Amino acid sequence: MYAVRVHEGGALRYEQVPDPVPGPDEVLVELRAASVNRRDLLVRYPPGPAYAFPLPLIPGSDGAGVRRDTGEEVVIYPALGWGEREDAAGPDYALLGGPADGTYAELIAVPQENLFPKPNRLSFQEAAALPVAGLTAYRALFTVGRLQAGETVLVLGAGSGVSTFAVMLAREAGARVLVTSSSTDKIERAREIGADGGTLYTEGGWAAEIKELTGGRGVDLVLDSVGTTWTDSLRCLRRGGRAVVFGGTGGPSVEMDVRFLYLNWLSLLGTTLGSPREFAAFLGAVERASWRPVIERVFPLAEAEAAHEQLKGSHFGKLVLDISGA
Repeated sequence: MYAVRVHEGGALRYEQVPDPVPGPDEVLVELRAASVNRRDLLVRYPPGPAYAFPLPLIPGSDGAGVRRDTGEEVVIYPALGWGEREDAAGPDYALLGGPADGTYAELIAVPQENLFPKPNRLSFQEAAALPVAGLTAYRALFTVGRLQAGETVLVLGAGSGVSTFAVMLAREAGARVLVTSSSTDKIERAREIGADGGTLYTEGGWAAEIKELTGGRGVDLVLDSVGTTWTDSLRCLRRGGRAVVFGGTGGPSVEMDVRFLYLNWLSLLGTTLGSPREFAAFLGAVERASWRPVIERVFPLAEAEAAHEQLKGSHFGKLVLDISGA
């Protein structure tokens, strides 16, 4: 088969490699599409030991395709070894695309329990966009964030894969959605998919502007993937509000006013991805929804390097790799 592999120094090579051999309880899937996540960049250029996997390695956690044994169209749940608990993954938790070979390939062998029916109304490219970003947004909003119809949620960083899913999921659930962005164009595009408004975080005082958009009350829930914005995120909340954190694109460290947190009855919650049970619930919500995943651009598998370069820059929604014509 052909696949894209990470080699020493972060080099990506589109090359012919041996077909994977399914182990016990594994199924061979003929992939039709994969999508690109920021984790793939961390696997190429590890910032620490958590992402330093043996090379060469096929990256990619998201994929959709056809089961070779049954012909069923499937989407792949991207985690291995989640465990039985819903509040957190177990000690054997890992993701496809490091340390196990991932979805930047024509074929992949995965546990049968990782395969879920592809939503009928979506294409393979749209389905491949779902797993990591969509499930992360779903868990952050509903399982951890406990978002209810009629509440207001603030989504930081309009334009990322997770944020676009969060806007559409929250709007579909009957919530009011606000966003932040560095671009007025991205705020307008977020409006097109369901946001009610937003503000530029590049200008000072954006937390106060969000408060103004809520009539001074504050939002019920904030989704924060930046990390270094915790202080401002908390100041956007009403008393008793919740902030859910699932990323640290702004860096690994932050200073905050602890008294402000507890004197305003605020909750700061951490999460990532979600369980197989949540993935099934998320796919059910997708099947019933009226929205479709936002795909900025589709690249041939052989052009994964170009997809990564665009991921480093400006985009709105997901970047997808087409494998059917690779």
